[in-house]
Amino acid sequence: MNQSKSHLEAILLAIAAFTFWVLTDSTMKIVGRSPLSSLEILAFLGVIMCASLATWTSLRGELRILRPKRPRRQFVRSFLDLANNVGVVIALRHVPLTLFYILVFTSPMVITVLAAIFLKERLEQRKTFAILAGFAGVVVALDPWGGTTPGDWIGYLACMICVACFSVNMVWSRVLTQTESPESLTFFSGMIMTAVGGIAMLLHADPIGARLLAELIAMGVFCAAGTLCFYTAVKHTSASNVSQYHYTQLLTGALISYVLWRELPTLWMLAGAALIVGSGAYIAWAAARAGEREDEVYEHPV
Repeated sequence: MNQSKSHLEAILLAIAAFTFWVLTDSTMKIVGRSPLSSLEILAFLGVIMCASLATWTSLRGELRILRPKRPRRQFVRSFLDLANNVGVVIALRHVPLTLFYILVFTSPMVITVLAAIFLKERLEQRKTFAILAGFAGVVVALDPWGGTTPGDWIGYLACMICVACFSVNMVWSRVLTQTESPESLTFFSGMIMTAVGGIAMLLHADPIGARLLAELIAMGVFCAAGTLCFYTAVKHTSASNVSQYHYTQLLTGALISYVLWRELPTLWMLAGAALIVGSGAYIAWAAARAGEREDEVYEHPV
């Protein structure tokens, strides 16, 4: 009974985490309409993320877990994360929120391909078919033959940069998590965003009014809340179980897009989303099954 309750709490926390991250992206899209540069926006995000993580770990008596054990490796990963976040800001300025999620949900497929190349993970025939179906979903969602897809090629290119940087980052993080805590990885990334964004603001800073400042603070708070919910959920269940709920972002993103900007997804976007989500869900399911088989072998060696 307690185990079922713990699993339910993990599910609710995971959904809350991905919902908070949708609110982060939505606020970032609003802030993106201001004259602020991408690095200035990320500077505020980094400050609030670092402050929130430091406060949370300090209250738990775990402040030491924020210290990196391999600073050089974290430095490389953090700049990948910075490039990814710059791409997010630019993409959200040029494409609708729903289409943004459809396009970036191709990252599980790219991660699978990169893991097969660099980490020598097995790429089965069914996974290959799922990857091809997912990329076909991107073409369908963009509807290049209809010419009615909202957004422009700057936004599409920014989404591609996001997917590339995020995917390489995740493959690299699989190596780093052997020595680093997830909180440390996030905190170090926040420090890099703060430092680089702070330098950009010293060179050129646009004036920030009270409303814009409130939006920037809200963006950082939403992001920090999502991160804390995610980490808490992972403490109750495995990361693979938590990650499968990230597709809820498509639903909440579509809802917020309609409420704030009256944007509705086209039929082509919905069809492409179905292919992409189906592909990603199969890859996640296959990874979970592989993990279960490895656990069985470990627990019951021949």
